[in-house]
Amino acid sequence: MRAFFSSPWRPFREDTPLTNAVMIFVLTTLFYFLGAMMRLVEELSLFWPLNAVMAGVFARYAFLHRWHYYLISYVAMLAYDAITTTWGTASLIINFSNMVFIITMAQFIGWERSQMLKAPEPVNALKLFSYCLVSALLCAFFGAIGSVGINDQGFWPLLADWFGEQFSTGVLILPGLLAMGRPRVPLHFAWRKTMPIVAVAVSVLASVVIGGAGSLAFPLPALIWCAVRYSLPLTSLVTLITGGLEIILVSSGKINIFVSSPFDIPHMFSARLGIATMAICPVIVSVSVEAINRLIRQVSLRADFDFLTRVYSRSGLYEALNHDDNRFADKHLSVMLMDIDYFKSINDNYGHECGDKVLASFAQKVQQVLGERGVVARMGGEEFVVVATTQDAKEGKQLAELLRKSVETHPFKWRQQTLHLTVSIGISHGKTEAWQLTEMFNELLAVSDENLYRSKKRGRNCTTDGDNSVAAEHHAPVPMDN
Repeated sequence: MRAFFSSPWRPFREDTPLTNAVMIFVLTTLFYFLGAMMRLVEELSLFWPLNAVMAGVFARYAFLHRWHYYLISYVAMLAYDAITTTWGTASLIINFSNMVFIITMAQFIGWERSQMLKAPEPVNALKLFSYCLVSALLCAFFGAIGSVGINDQGFWPLLADWFGEQFSTGVLILPGLLAMGRPRVPLHFAWRKTMPIVAVAVSVLASVVIGGAGSLAFPLPALIWCAVRYSLPLTSLVTLITGGLEIILVSSGKINIFVSSPFDIPHMFSARLGIATMAICPVIVSVSVEAINRLIRQVSLRADFDFLTRVYSRSGLYEALNHDDNRFADKHLSVMLMDIDYFKSINDNYGHECGDKVLASFAQKVQQVLGERGVVARMGGEEFVVVATTQDAKEGKQLAELLRKSVETHPFKWRQQTLHLTVSIGISHGKTEAWQLTEMFNELLAVSDENLYRSKKRGRNCTTDGDNSVAAEHHAPVPMDN
């Protein structure tokens, strides 16, 4: 997903291996400590963030896929256990199970990295879900074997508890961790924008008050609202907090999902799977919304910009006028309709490929000279329009002449040929209010079209305005040759 691996936060760098090693050791120890603080029994944690966090770290930074970095993480786990527990050799197997999840998950995501970098797709969220499933199952197998010796429970209950815990934390943590990054735009707080989060908080409170198995799904509509309104990173963060909070509330009995029966590990297993399944839904919705928005932007871009010349299309020009009405309203406008002289001869003598190249180069030259004073659009064929803000008609004619002379003196290269182009310009002027900007532009464009016709009748390579004043009388040769 684009949003997965989406930004350049760089706590790790390929050229700083010592710093990388220290960071891995510190992160492993920190999240091991956080998980240990939430242990239900001696070796089983209510919420174990370590494995998902470290899998996300190794997945984000491909250069960390080295055996010595994995070994440093494993040694940090063993060191923490040696100081805080009396597990002995069982710690080797239990922490090996943690490394199984980390390495398996990192490898799975690494295989899909190129796909996830391209764009956010719902299928990638589903793949992440299935990768967590497989990694959690492998981790649970070794974890249950290691836990049998230090716990009174049998292998199968331990397998279920290990699997449920690893799977739920993986689904909750990994989407947000992979999508984490610096905001691309400044953050602006507004109470109205917090309503989806308020709805999540209210739904969690309702889960506590009402109880029952169905109460775990109460936050889902609010989370989907978050997915529609917020970015993938923020949606993932809200989902993580909500899911983690529900797990804690269920384990502490605040959310009583089995009102008529005592709480036990199978109930916790069921609750965790339900929460994990719920957590992936807003992630899928979020990446779906982002994919749709990306498609809309692409369609809009194709509609608003001319693919060949990279300037506005006719429809895009109207969108620009409406969108940037503050830029053009209440100002003096000069509308210049431009036509490349004898363009047909270029296609006839050099081919349409050359003609396309000339159109693109011409548009870029006009845009370069115009700068921030206005916008350029291709109206069709070899006809372009410039809408510029000017002080008065005199400045408008001066700008039109500047554009005309820039084209006339600029050599256009085509293979071994140098083409000299000229352009005829019809110009009109006016001033309007924002509410009638489009109507005024249409009127000015019609006048410019008439003046362009006059420029062609007078021999081309000249500018004609509404007063029939001519800024230049240079007649254009047929554009060709070296």
